[in-house]
Amino acid sequence: MSAKKKVLILFAAIVLLAAGAGAIRAQYFAPVTKFLRDIFVRVEAPGEITEAPKEPLYKPALDYERAVVGAVEKGAPSVVSIVISKDVPLIENCPYDPLANLPPEFKGMFGQGLQFTQPCDKGVTQKQDVGGGSGFVVSADGLIFTNKHVVADEKAEYTVFTNDGKKYAAKVLARDPVNDIAILKVTASGLTPATLGDSDAVKLGQTAIAIGNALGEYRNTVSVGVISGLARNVTAGGSLLGEETIQGVLQTDAAINPGNSGGPLLNLRGEVIGVNTAIASNAQNIGFAIPINQAKRAIDSVKRTGSIKTPYLGVRYVQVTEDMAKKQKLSATEGALVRGAADGPAVIPDSPAAKAGVIAEDIITAVNGEALTADVTLAQLIQKYNIGDIVTLSVKRGEKSLTLTATLEERPAQ
Repeated sequence: MSAKKKVLILFAAIVLLAAGAGAIRAQYFAPVTKFLRDIFVRVEAPGEITEAPKEPLYKPALDYERAVVGAVEKGAPSVVSIVISKDVPLIENCPYDPLANLPPEFKGMFGQGLQFTQPCDKGVTQKQDVGGGSGFVVSADGLIFTNKHVVADEKAEYTVFTNDGKKYAAKVLARDPVNDIAILKVTASGLTPATLGDSDAVKLGQTAIAIGNALGEYRNTVSVGVISGLARNVTAGGSLLGEETIQGVLQTDAAINPGNSGGPLLNLRGEVIGVNTAIASNAQNIGFAIPINQAKRAIDSVKRTGSIKTPYLGVRYVQVTEDMAKKQKLSATEGALVRGAADGPAVIPDSPAAKAGVIAEDIITAVNGEALTADVTLAQLIQKYNIGDIVTLSVKRGEKSLTLTATLEERPAQ
């Protein structure tokens, strides 16, 4: 036994003897006695005294780390990398005479045997990797979910690399005509489907974990942050898609890098709550993810029909704001103002809206009693329903309030 322990035991014995001298003194010394017993020594057995174990430091942080690691271990086997390949021109060096247009007498001034080359395209192509993205498995037999902009090039070829390093040629089964989502198919079996969560239950501040093929180079890159915003409407741009408005997306500060597009955004249970889709290029760690509940309908549609079928009302509209309502003296301060544009009329002929009696300059204020607001658009509400569903439209026509009934149809091919 060390000298330090002997001193501590002797000191404890003196205190205990003093405390036993009387009940009055005991009531003062009892707390000290308990403190010494708890902090300095613990009796394991007669004649054996050991130091008391110390409480682990940062226990909450350790629990949090375990939760993050557990979520990644659950979600990572479903994450895939998508490589985009394409036949591109093979640029060669071709002979070039910069003096060709000079008169012969001047050419002689530059001597003989000079040789020049310049890049030229002889029509020869070669297969090259031109980009990359991410995705995740949604069925054991090879359905892969990703962003539409990842697989937008119909002339490209797509290869999927699973978490265990296996390589599969992929075919694009469906591209959503409205949302930035698409589904691929690979010939495989026994894949690990991701567990899909409930994005309607997501709360501000909860942990968000992004996994994907960062920069098209670093596969299974993990970044952690929080949900920073809900129901954002953003306009995203890309070389193949141009500008596209994405509605109702989740905002997160978990780092989403180029190449992460199409990968999952997880919660601490390892469930997919969103599909990483865009970043704000002029900011630090402002990324956006499509809520998984928007994607579930597309996944179910592909499983049932082999394509993505979306419900369709058939109007063009402008989201009403208080400022617009005041300037244009509108009868409602929120809603969808049915109004035509350069690309077409306000109400599509023979559409569900036309059949229901909707006309230009109507303001649709609610669908099945759910109000349209600055954060809840008509398109978002319509996407909650299925083809064939009957919906009730609350409409302001001037000062009149109307109730119209429409039967949603499949969106026609664009």
